[in-house]
Amino acid sequence: MFDPVLLKTFVTVAETLNFTVTGQLLGLSQPTISQHIRKLEIAAGRNLVVRDTREMRLTDNGDAMLGFARTILAAHDQASSYFTGSAMRGRLRFGSADDLALTQLPQILRDFRQLYPHINLELTVNQSAVLSRRLLAGQLDLVYIKREPDSPGGRVARRDRLVWVGHRNLNLEPGQPVPLIAYQAPSLSRTATITALESVGRTWRITCNVREINGVLAATRAGIGIAAFPQSLIPPDLAELSPALGLPVLGDIDFSLLDNPTSAREPIDALVAAIIARQGSMAVQ
Repeated sequence: MFDPVLLKTFVTVAETLNFTVTGQLLGLSQPTISQHIRKLEIAAGRNLVVRDTREMRLTDNGDAMLGFARTILAAHDQASSYFTGSAMRGRLRFGSADDLALTQLPQILRDFRQLYPHINLELTVNQSAVLSRRLLAGQLDLVYIKREPDSPGGRVARRDRLVWVGHRNLNLEPGQPVPLIAYQAPSLSRTATITALESVGRTWRITCNVREINGVLAATRAGIGIAAFPQSLIPPDLAELSPALGLPVLGDIDFSLLDNPTSAREPIDALVAAIIARQGSMAVQ
């Protein structure tokens, strides 16, 4: 019913409130802009724009059409991306740290597979150090992992703060070793917690060794000890521990995308772009 070409012109007019500027942005003449708006008004059966010698503004119906137009154009772009992207083929061996399951990554991967149905996406979930080794060995094409801040190479998707987390009712006894829940070595979070505690002279003991995020969550919820979490990944039933407990600051971590330079670039670049676009609400274990 509504031509996307007309809708694009209308949205630009609504944003600029100036036919001349709209024409310059879209590479169209002013009479063509006027014609597009008139055709859209005829299709809608309503006046959308009011112009006089002093100003231009949208009518109430114009405001409504603006919302619909943006939605329609977004859907149009998504459909175009789908059918354009469907031509991309190949294999993409992607590795991610396991607690990305707590973020939007599963949805991103579902969207990616819909956009590129002919790419064979192979997912490997493990700890960051293991994924790094597999990338170097040529067994993976792209990994999304946790690294120390400002590590060389790769692309930083975001930076987060590593914090102490425990059960809301957990008490740490003064003078007693700090009970730690930690990934098995090598692990960046394990190293960070132990190094930080020893730097301030606090004793510690490992109360639970885990291999994956589910183990960390189960042990922490059971009150077996405390663990290090990226601040953005703290589950609602757990709590960041108070500085009053005297625990040392753990510092920042980078969540980085690293790729295999010998792998096909097009699938890698497509997935990297998808992750970066959503990085503001994501994190890695």
